[in-house]
Amino acid sequence: MIRQMIEEDIAAVQHIARATWKDTYKELLPEFVQQKFLDSAYSTPMLLKRMEKTEVLIAERDGRAVGFFNMTQIDVDGDAELTALYVLPDYQRQGIGMELFAGALTLLSDAMKLFVYVDDLNDPAKAFYEKLGFELLEVFDEDFEGVPVETAQYVYMIRQSALCI
Repeated sequence: MIRQMIEEDIAAVQHIARATWKDTYKELLPEFVQQKFLDSAYSTPMLLKRMEKTEVLIAERDGRAVGFFNMTQIDVDGDAELTALYVLPDYQRQGIGMELFAGALTLLSDAMKLFVYVDDLNDPAKAFYEKLGFELLEVFDEDFEGVPVETAQYVYMIRQSALCI
């Protein structure tokens, strides 16, 4: 089941984010960097703000939250950004990420493009987004919590501009 996040989901979302980051980034980022990011980005006040300002969908299995999808609102150009798509490690490769993405697409009927930024060393995530139809735009260097990383920017074309003839 895919549904909108409610305040009672905060602890579950925090757990999903921590478990997924620990599994995904154990070889990619130092643990202290992961912890610093998670403490900031997934604090209770930040999650309350995300619920107010962005779209957050929850994936449930047997009444338990096992994944979530977070994206920005559609901007004036018709663009949105997928900021997080995490599924607990034990529930990955069961189609839950695709279900979350399909649920998000229903919210993007007025959008043109959906962007996502992925650590360039995170091959499973890049393969997942490419399987969904995202196209690689560029790879660039940036600083993440004081650590240099390479980030891959992808775009998913939701619909073509009516101005393009």
